[in-house]
Amino acid sequence: MNISDHPCFSGCGRSSSGRIHLPVAPFCNIFCRFCSRAYSQGLSMPGNARTLLNPEDALSVMDKALKLCPEIRVAGVAGPGDPLAGPEALEALRLVKREHPDVISCLSTNGLALPERMEEILEAGVQSLTVTVNALDPEILLKVNRGIILNNQFIGGIQAQEILISAQERGIRAAVDNSIAVKINTVLIPEINGRHIEDVAARASDWGAAMMNVIPLIPAREFKGFKAPAPEEHLRAVEAAERRLPVKLNCRRCRADACGVPGVSDFSGELYGDLRVSETFSHG
Repeated sequence: MNISDHPCFSGCGRSSSGRIHLPVAPFCNIFCRFCSRAYSQGLSMPGNARTLLNPEDALSVMDKALKLCPEIRVAGVAGPGDPLAGPEALEALRLVKREHPDVISCLSTNGLALPERMEEILEAGVQSLTVTVNALDPEILLKVNRGIILNNQFIGGIQAQEILISAQERGIRAAVDNSIAVKINTVLIPEINGRHIEDVAARASDWGAAMMNVIPLIPAREFKGFKAPAPEEHLRAVEAAERRLPVKLNCRRCRADACGVPGVSDFSGELYGDLRVSETFSHG
């Protein structure tokens, strides 16, 4: 894989390559306190999509997307839930890879199910992963993540954070060992993990991650009363991360149904305009 063809792995944040996010992940297995996943027409933030596709629909949407935007080089799943919390995302990517073998396959995940599903990930032809790692100190992570769902049971407290961190490490190491490019996403919440960013970057580098993306918090849900990080706070966090890993700049914080060249074109309205908006989202 030529990583330069992947706009989300472009360090400068500018690329002539397009990507499509296929919204085929209906479930999530962790409870981030800031997360605002929803089905909506216009809310521009991660975790939002106009509709939910089944894997077979995803293939026809992919075909349409390539006609609208021939620059597309990447087909990824980034929501609205976690792609590894159910079977749908990998099934969709298997279908897309079969019909479009030259397109880079990508997943964005919290990493909880990454180790146990690595064999399926490889079988589906996934070539790049983005893993959201918001803290590697369980006490700090507990302030960000209320808990996880494991074996159909909710687990909270420090135990949940330790399980998640362990899964992220094992999963990232396994992905790198299998020649999958890994990028780390970290949501910057200055009051909580602002002083922890370099530690996350250092550990992620040890695990084999290729780069990092420091994403300013969009205040929502339990963090609705927080202020979004100021530009100087974000810059300090980026500079701290850069001491350990290359950092992607100018992230667009794309929706789960994004389509086009980031920052240049957006075909998601045309792509999904005639599809029914779904009404529900599920943890579990």
